[in-house]
Amino acid sequence: MGRREGTLGQVAEQPGALYFASRQLATVAVTGSKMNKAFTRESEAADDGDDIESVSPLPAGARNYMTPGGFARLSAELEHLVQKERPEVVATVAWAAGNGDRSENGDYIYGKRRLREIDRRIRYLIKRLDAAEVVDPAGPRDGETADQVFFGATVRVENARGETRTLAIVGVDEIDTARGYISWVSPMARALLKGREGDKVMLRTPGGVEEIDIVEVRYAPLATGVAPAS
Repeated sequence: MGRREGTLGQVAEQPGALYFASRQLATVAVTGSKMNKAFTRESEAADDGDDIESVSPLPAGARNYMTPGGFARLSAELEHLVQKERPEVVATVAWAAGNGDRSENGDYIYGKRRLREIDRRIRYLIKRLDAAEVVDPAGPRDGETADQVFFGATVRVENARGETRTLAIVGVDEIDTARGYISWVSPMARALLKGREGDKVMLRTPGGVEEIDIVEVRYAPLATGVAPAS
């Protein structure tokens, strides 16, 4: 991957050739398949109104910061959908289409529905990965920013009641509450960003304003390559 300066105090990595190859295959699969056009034409209007994943959780114009692990996980999912699952479903639908009345053909109906779901997910992944700016939390950083909170930081915080939590600031597609991974656009992350060890920050919550102490800031590899537990 190539590298360039980001805007949250870190170095951003550019996606490599492997991703662009998968993206090209995905685009051809979703937009260029005559079979797909034929099978989805009947419910095209319904599908257009049900593309929930197309709604971006990012602020308008914001970059989609992501860790290397998260980028690799989404890229692997895209590759699996394009090269394995989608061709299998297309083959099943093609086989089922030749087996009589489609309105009563369970394989055809389910397959067509699943194909729409796959294509919707592929479109979503392409959008998210196209907008990705990959940032390695374990990458080199100068001494002046080593104790400052930026994207990818692991932060130990303490509230006024003496309760401590350890959080890591990650991308919107990498949230994992079990691991304490929070999105960089979340209220907590926004309160912490640019803060330093020893600082007090104010977190605005529905119940009011809460004072948070930044106890420790460190940068280390994160387990964002592993899918969050459902």
